[in-house]
Amino acid sequence: MNNSKKQRLSAIEYIRGISMLGVIAIHVGSQYLMNQSANIHLVAVLETVTRFAVPIFFFISAFGLFYNLDINSPFNYKSFMQRRFKTVLIPYLMWSFLYLIHDNLYYNYGVPGLGYIISILFFGLAKYQLYFLVILLWFYALMPLWISIIKNISASGLIKLLILQIAFNYFSSYSVILNNFVYSLPADSLLKDFLFFRLNYLILHYVFIFILGGYLAVHFEKFFEFMKRNKFLISCSFFISLIALLSHYYFVIVFKNFSPEAAVNTAHQLSPAGIFYTITASIFFFMIFTFNNFSEGFRSILSFFGKHSYFAYLFHPFVIFYLKLLLDSSGRIMTAPIAIIFYFATVSASLIAAVIFRNFGNSYPLLNKLTIGIYPRKEK
Repeated sequence: MNNSKKQRLSAIEYIRGISMLGVIAIHVGSQYLMNQSANIHLVAVLETVTRFAVPIFFFISAFGLFYNLDINSPFNYKSFMQRRFKTVLIPYLMWSFLYLIHDNLYYNYGVPGLGYIISILFFGLAKYQLYFLVILLWFYALMPLWISIIKNISASGLIKLLILQIAFNYFSSYSVILNNFVYSLPADSLLKDFLFFRLNYLILHYVFIFILGGYLAVHFEKFFEFMKRNKFLISCSFFISLIALLSHYYFVIVFKNFSPEAAVNTAHQLSPAGIFYTITASIFFFMIFTFNNFSEGFRSILSFFGKHSYFAYLFHPFVIFYLKLLLDSSGRIMTAPIAIIFYFATVSASLIAAVIFRNFGNSYPLLNKLTIGIYPRKEK
């Protein structure tokens, strides 16, 4: 590891907060899609505009890792994994069991078998947002491979990797042959689980964006100058890619008569347009948060979102669950105005919970250790 302390990049924290807001929008959008008369434009905002949110997490995770890493020095794999187990694996297991216990109490599933629990944990199925941590752990476990690739890859190599990424994701997302094969397998087939839940653990879907984050971190000086010289180009690329992804979404609705839900599941982050949208969004937000002179108040808000994004990300399904129960008990359906209120209520409640638990965790460190992998700083 490089012992020299590099300048702190606020952009990483700010992007983390923006991503959390996007993930919550996607999950609120899933609730809104239960309304058969859902407004397609609001669905586009909740479910398509936010599609950068999950893969950009991998981008900034890699960027943060490689920014403070001397890739030419020996890599202490054991120490690295010990730290990642504390920050990711322990919270992953903690939240998985919390959701399993909660859902079991509510739905009365009964005591699950050991094989079922292992399967749930391997595929990240305890709750719909937890698969991200499974993929992140796989990225960590293969860190020596990423170091080797980033040390040796060139700009042309990145382009080749991007082409391979587009091809792989297209096959995984849209191949009729693959889907027919998966559904033809016996229900109790282990291979069927591995293929059906491939998006939950298979890092191949996100290799390029992870490598790109690490590559730009290692070459940060050049990346900084590129952003500084090409602000207009970066901004145009971002909005063009957003228009392309939205066009895909509206095209399948208008010309192919897809339902909004089917359109969302077609124009997603792994589609060709979605991949370019993720790339341009990653660079665009990094540029915006690096060079724009925001007011102190706005920077404080962005920092607040970033600081509490991890807990809010892990906790927000609880909020969605109980807000939806409250809505259903009132006899109301989720109309567009209610969906917007539902979103802001979910964000607010999740952040309030994050602050409360963080403060309790300052007095009872075990709470922060288990929920967000934060450990008290050792006094020198």
